[in-house]
Amino acid sequence: MIRIGIFGYGNLGKGVECAVAKNPDMELVGVFTRRDPASVAVKTPGVKVYREEALQDMTDEIDVLVLCGGSATDLPQQTPKYASLYNVVDSFDTHARIPEHFANVDAAAKAAGKTCVISCGWDPGMFSLNRLYANCILPDGKDYTFWGKGVSQGHSDAVRRIDGVKDCRQYTIPVEEAMQAVREGRQPELTTRQKHVRECFVVAEEGADLARIESEIKNMPNYFADYDTTVHFITEEEMARDHSGLPHGGSVIRTGVTGFENEHTHVVEYKLTLDSNPEFTGSVIAAYARAVYRMNQEGMTGCKTVFDIAPAYLSNFSGEELRAHLL
Repeated sequence: MIRIGIFGYGNLGKGVECAVAKNPDMELVGVFTRRDPASVAVKTPGVKVYREEALQDMTDEIDVLVLCGGSATDLPQQTPKYASLYNVVDSFDTHARIPEHFANVDAAAKAAGKTCVISCGWDPGMFSLNRLYANCILPDGKDYTFWGKGVSQGHSDAVRRIDGVKDCRQYTIPVEEAMQAVREGRQPELTTRQKHVRECFVVAEEGADLARIESEIKNMPNYFADYDTTVHFITEEEMARDHSGLPHGGSVIRTGVTGFENEHTHVVEYKLTLDSNPEFTGSVIAAYARAVYRMNQEGMTGCKTVFDIAPAYLSNFSGEELRAHLL
């Protein structure tokens, strides 16, 4: 039985807990939080909630620690810290900083004889794998990634920080015409604005300047300024009724050519349609937690990414079963 600990109990932490419950070779042994433990209600019977400080003393009770950092700034500090004590999985998703994060975690894990996987989820994660496979198979080609339709939690949080905003759900929506051109193998050159639009549903505080809020959203650098963005102001009741879920998904597509005259066109597409982003991400993390445990048992240490891990390590089935039923 692989003993799992979870640090952080937001949406992702709940998703990991749900995934652990569905894996017969896993057991959730504790949830760790910076909040008041009494305010955290886990669903798994008998599982205790501890303050973060307890992680210093529970290394013999946890095989793999899953870090569910609440922001992009949490994991660069948390993962190297806990890689010196535990085998760790995280979901760090700031693509440009992955090499730096990898180096820091790798040094800490190797020094402690631990095994870690970073940037584990669906993008980065499953989408990354499919980009790699398609690039290897079609070296003469072009990559495209489309996200949505789905809720972007980071963009929703950015809008919530605007003065006068009580709540927001921001949906990322791919432009259908752009996707169709890619799927037809035309290899279009697409700008950021041509690939996606953004749609915001905002609950404003009473008396707030709606025109100012809309302008701040549409002109927010790094989030909305490069996109065609639509803003809808709705009531709290409408938000609870129509936008309480966290769906997401998307497609990673590579188009390429083969033949001595480049006469044949091919399209490889991996598509996800997710009713619950955190529950799916939690399911990916649980599979990689199994891989981390097995690799550490075999003496492999240091930091890994999804590129480094053979698929058989993810599965609860034996090699014989995989070859008989899935190969």
